[in-house]
Amino acid sequence: MTVDPRAALDRLIAALEAHYTAVASPHGEDDPAVDDAYDILADAFEVYDDALGTVHGEATPFYLAEEDDGDDEDDDEDEDDADYDDADVDDLADETSR
Repeated sequence: MTVDPRAALDRLIAALEAHYTAVASPHGEDDPAVDDAYDILADAFEVYDDALGTVHGEATPFYLAEEDDGDDEDDDEDEDDADYDDADVDDLADETSR
């Protein structure tokens, strides 16, 4: 089933508005309205991106982040990578300032 990209864009814009309204409204921690708006927004984005790809052969420059599965082992590796990247940037800055 091919979705019209224009209709998908309209749905995405409405989902963005609804998400903003849910986030901007007074709410407690873990508000189900914010969670629901997030899920609707994510779904609308995927439909829009797929429609662009199918009809026009193009994509947005965005991607949805993977859900955190709570695996602390991966987090440790990511922190190590971040430290390595920061060190590389510092080294590069030192080299270019000489």
